Amino acid sequence: MDNKETIIQTTIALIEEKGEDLDKITVREISKKAGVGLGLVNYHFGNKDKLMELCVERIINRIVEQFQNIREETEVLTPFEKLEYLGNMTFDFLFEHYAVSRISVLTDMKNPKIDDNTHRTYAAYLPLVAACRPDWDEHTVKRKTFCLISVMQQAFLRYETASMILDVDLNKRENRRAWHTQILHDVLEVS
Repeated sequence: MDNKETIIQTTIALIEEKGEDLDKITVREISKKAGVGLGLVNYHFGNKDKLMELCVERIINRIVEQFQNIREETEVLTPFEKLEYLGNMTFDFLFEHYAVSRISVLTDMKNPKIDDNTHRTYAAYLPLVAACRPDWDEHTVKRKTFCLISVMQQAFLRYETASMILDVDLNKRENRRAWHTQILHDVLEVS
C-alpha cells in the first residue's frame, strides 16, 4: 500500500474509533499512526478537511453499497415497505453517525459529483419509487425521488428546526420512522 492509501486507511480507522469526536483527530495523529511524515498529509490532500471528506465519502460508500443487499433481505415486502425500510435504515444511520453523515451530505451539496453519496443514494431509491408508482412516467419518478432525498437531507441537517416546526423530535427513532412514513405517503401521493 502506498503512502497516500496508508494515510486514508489510517484516517478511516481513526474516524471509526473516535466516532462523533472528529475534531479531535489531528494531522499529527494521522501521520504518526500512518508512519509517514507530517508534510505528506498536506502534500497528498491539501489539508485535513479534504482528507476527512475523502475518508467520509469512502465510509458512506460502504453503507450505500449495503443498500444493494437490502433488495435480497426485503424480497417479500411490497415496494412501499421496501422504500420505508431503506428510508428508516438511511435515517437511522444519519442520526446515529451524525458527524460523519453531516460531512458527507454537506460535501455533496458543496461539491456535487455524478458519483457522490447523494447521487448513489438517489440511484438506490429510484427503482423503489418507480415500483411504488408504476403509473408515473420516468420524469415524475425522477423528480419525486429527488424531492424525497432532498427532504430527508434537510430534515437531517436541520433536525432541530424541523423538529420545532413539525412538532416532532427527530432524534427519537420511533418519531423519525413515523415522520418518514408520512413523508413517503406525501411524496408518493398514496394513502
